[in-house]
Amino acid sequence: MKEIIKEFEYEVKVIENTWIKLKDGTMLSSRIWLPQTKEKIPAILEYIPYRKNDGTRTRDEPMHGYFAGNGYAVVRVDIRGSGESDGLLKDEYLKQEQDDALEVIEWIANQDWCDGNVGMMGKSWGGFNSLQVAARRPKNLKAIIVVGFTDDRYNEDIHYKGGCLLNDNFWWGNIMLAYQSRFVDPKIDPNGRDKWLNRLENMPLWSALWLEHTLKDAYWKHGSVGENYDDIQVPVFALDGWADSYTNPVFTLMQGLKVPRKAIIGPWAHVYPHDGAPLPAMGFLQEALKWWDKWLRNIDNDVLDCPMIQAYIENSMRPNSKTQLVEGRFVGVEDLNKDIQYENFYLNVQKLTHEKSQDFVKISTLQNHGLLAGEWMGAGVLGESPSDQRLDDGLAVVFESDILKDDLDVLGFPLLNVKLASDKDKAMLFAQLSEVREDGFVKRVSYGVLNLALDDNKEELHLLKDGEFIHKQLKLDLCGYKFSKGSKIRLSLANTFWPMFWPMPEVSTLTLHLHQCELMIPKFLGSDCNKINMQAQSAPLTPLTLLKDGRVDRNISYDILSDTWTCVTDGVGGVFGEGVYKFDEVDVLVEHNLRRELSLQNNDPLSAKYTILQKMKIGRENCMIDTDIILTQTSDKEYFYIKGNMKVQENNVVVFEKEYDYKTKRNSL
Repeated sequence: MKEIIKEFEYEVKVIENTWIKLKDGTMLSSRIWLPQTKEKIPAILEYIPYRKNDGTRTRDEPMHGYFAGNGYAVVRVDIRGSGESDGLLKDEYLKQEQDDALEVIEWIANQDWCDGNVGMMGKSWGGFNSLQVAARRPKNLKAIIVVGFTDDRYNEDIHYKGGCLLNDNFWWGNIMLAYQSRFVDPKIDPNGRDKWLNRLENMPLWSALWLEHTLKDAYWKHGSVGENYDDIQVPVFALDGWADSYTNPVFTLMQGLKVPRKAIIGPWAHVYPHDGAPLPAMGFLQEALKWWDKWLRNIDNDVLDCPMIQAYIENSMRPNSKTQLVEGRFVGVEDLNKDIQYENFYLNVQKLTHEKSQDFVKISTLQNHGLLAGEWMGAGVLGESPSDQRLDDGLAVVFESDILKDDLDVLGFPLLNVKLASDKDKAMLFAQLSEVREDGFVKRVSYGVLNLALDDNKEELHLLKDGEFIHKQLKLDLCGYKFSKGSKIRLSLANTFWPMFWPMPEVSTLTLHLHQCELMIPKFLGSDCNKINMQAQSAPLTPLTLLKDGRVDRNISYDILSDTWTCVTDGVGGVFGEGVYKFDEVDVLVEHNLRRELSLQNNDPLSAKYTILQKMKIGRENCMIDTDIILTQTSDKEYFYIKGNMKVQENNVVVFEKEYDYKTKRNSL
């Protein structure tokens, strides 16, 4: 249960809007939490496009109010082209975004209430750009905290994975269309209507931007701090959870950086850890406060008196798509080479053994393999966790170990080395590590995918030659899990994974030469760790009136006559089930409905179809904006297509309409 703290050392004044003027005349909109003191104090910046006034307000008040109550000024800024800020938001993580941030940090440091020491923090987009801005080395930036972030924009973000196209690329691009269609609040900017209409007219088709770059080119390397970790010279505190999709960068960032650093991985989805879902949550705000005290106030404390990485080892449990609590324990990792040791298993026919096989195995999976995989990115919503994997594994090629005689703790990246050939010039390899429990349930532990036609760096396309064997390594996702005594380790292999990934253009058959196929399991040999504050706290919640409960419906159906599977996710009242609500302090109503429909015929990858319908409603009496968006993505062997339209109404009068008819080469896909 989260503890709500109402009494703090400092009284806090909240300034709803302050304009920050940049050198080119652009005005950025900010919200400031200011402790009431005559002393100069450090400041914390959160800098994102998700609207301080009526977007992230729910999470801002409990978090930033907490920091401010403990003596830190907090400045929450909407980046150029978002919220009430001037300009156009033309893409993610542009150099312009970073340039503006450097000016914002300088502006904060020069305020008469600031002592010149600035920290930066954020989750998701804010985690990305905290790292990116730190790499630019502004003189007043002293430390950062990042949650749900990446250090590799191509391999570890919402667009591509292993060189394969995530269907969330289309989902996220659609959500950005809806987010950016929201009004410029006239109570903040009385002349903002023209700014809003200009934003609608010039907004990009987001998912199309990212389909133009199917390889890891300069577009993706920009903003990927993993290209040169040494660019970052300030202390870094990194966090994420196993139910999220951004855990891999936690390990790689800790390995790559040389600055003072620490990391925590819990069981959580894509949320701040004090809001932890699934439970248990942690005292993130207390831990963050100690981090700021150390680096912004120069207070000698125990913030680094812990292993570099503290990770949650999840206990063996039945798979459940509605997981709300994950039992387990935290362990500490200081020396990756000492605390984690790989054990090799060779792939034999249907078995994982310590003896090599001379056999060959073929893989040709039906297109609907992966129906029960859950969401790529968990958001703490019921129904998104992977279900019992027996159904999906029934379509895959499966290899199992002997029954385990003892518990086995796994922490790290499982590695799969294979020698294989394909009968098509483009093909995908999917691998999944699971626990087969004594009760028969199959619990997914980790998975990974690989576009076999790409080089190891994902920078070049090398079309596969029919029958020609190649060597590849597939790195499965970072995991922390205890395999229980009496269970078995299972490796499942396939060459499709729908609806999480867009299918390759042709049905392929892979041939594995088992003699050179091995699975490397990262066994954890270190010690438990109890250094983390597990009492979640926050400042009082944001005043809000719930007008209508929300829900997220999920179903899968099969048309026998057409051999077609259809997956539907329907967020009613809120994309993540938040409901329809009104922010009391600013009198703004927010409603966002999103329905996803993905369909695919079992034997025809070119039948793949993805339709998203959205309704965004926002505003107040006499200033109500309704946006309706419908877009569909399809493909043939050579091209991707996105078609649909957007209609925006202001007080029931249509003020903007746009038709979309987009086509681009599939290239490496």
